[in-house]
Amino acid sequence: MIKTVIIEDEKPASRKLERMLSHFSDIEVVAKIESVEEGVAWFSENGHPQLIFSDIVLGDGLSFDIFEKAPTKGFIIYTTAFDQYTLKAFKLNSIDYLLKPILEEDLSGAVEKFKSFIPSNNDIGSQDIKQLIRKEKSVLSRVLVKIGYNLKIVQTHEISCFFSENKIVYLQTEDRYYPSDFTLDELEDILDEKKFFRVNRQFIINSDYIRNIHTSPYYKVDLEFQPQEEITISRDRVKDFKDWLVS
Repeated sequence: MIKTVIIEDEKPASRKLERMLSHFSDIEVVAKIESVEEGVAWFSENGHPQLIFSDIVLGDGLSFDIFEKAPTKGFIIYTTAFDQYTLKAFKLNSIDYLLKPILEEDLSGAVEKFKSFIPSNNDIGSQDIKQLIRKEKSVLSRVLVKIGYNLKIVQTHEISCFFSENKIVYLQTEDRYYPSDFTLDELEDILDEKKFFRVNRQFIINSDYIRNIHTSPYYKVDLEFQPQEEITISRDRVKDFKDWLVS
């Protein structure tokens, strides 16, 4: 059985995740933790579980604080409604993260991803985990955006481009653009590099939305649903851009 711990300060969310995990015959939830204080105590006094599902924002702090004070040898799948924590999450034994509300198919994918890391003898140390995680680049599939007092999930395949304006990075869809909590540098690391390309300091574009490419006098692209008439490709990016188009 895969010994599993849930870290979640909202009881309904914790119970729901436990119910979803009960559908996996080889997963056993051995503890449910609700706070940083409780987490530090539990991990200091108990053996390491193989798998941890952890919310990020808890009532008394961030769950990162637990693992910084009581390092674990287990794999972590973070559950969060806040994308701005994603990059830090992947530095702390994290193999995946799930945006709330958690979907069955996303959970199944995360569990299968965890299982792909585990050797047949189940013998793996904390240093091995870090090396394995570095080999597995995680790809952003959904972005959570805030609209007034509401939250909206935008699938990355719906986004024609990300662009920076007045120090804010926006994502463009067919109907409108939305502010995000990412920088373009961060997005370069977590977007699917087969679909998205950083053409200049201001834009990352999605190949699925390229309508036309102009090669004279400068390389420029027309995108569907783009925020301006044409997007110019930086001179030093032209070769990489052409290689990306045929990769």
